[in-house]
Amino acid sequence: MGKVHEQIDGRLRSFIEAQHMFFVATAPSGPGGHVNVSPKGVGGTFAVLDERTVAYVDLTASGSETIAHLRENGRITIMFCAFDGPPNIVRLHGRGRFVTLYDEGFDELLAHFEGGVDEDRGARAVVVVDVERVSDSCGYGVPLMGYQGERDLLPDFMERKGVEGRADYRRLKNRTSIDGLPAFDMDPMPSPVHPVE
Repeated sequence: MGKVHEQIDGRLRSFIEAQHMFFVATAPSGPGGHVNVSPKGVGGTFAVLDERTVAYVDLTASGSETIAHLRENGRITIMFCAFDGPPNIVRLHGRGRFVTLYDEGFDELLAHFEGGVDEDRGARAVVVVDVERVSDSCGYGVPLMGYQGERDLLPDFMERKGVEGRADYRRLKNRTSIDGLPAFDMDPMPSPVHPVE
């Protein structure tokens, strides 16, 4: 049976931090459009910031569905599965936002990660999730699989492209989602406007 937790406590945090892979799910608003699920697995690119906040390094890749959906509605779910050891699945439902490499605060957020993946190795943003619901379930249907190591292909590929090559790649592949929604912007995000109190 599944269980809902008040926060990401010690046991859940230990489980999350021990996983080599996680999945990110987002969707556009309304009845149309495509739901997106992205696997993530580059070591040192996920961090639990506190009991209700997590973040991960978003790498330059061939799409930018997550950023497009977060820009539109902020809804996000992150899922971790135990592929070895005791069966378990942890889901973090929440509201996400992103800070791109062109935005103020990017370097401070990037300092939370131990993987050494910076802009030179393809980091284009940090996704921060304010977690609203934490749950785990049995994971009995998840197969046992052995971890053999990372494919260090994407960071190396992006490093070889150089600064201009990475920017050109993002212009070509990351500007819009598959549904035509605005996605990765090459300009700094405007500061949020807060009402005067």
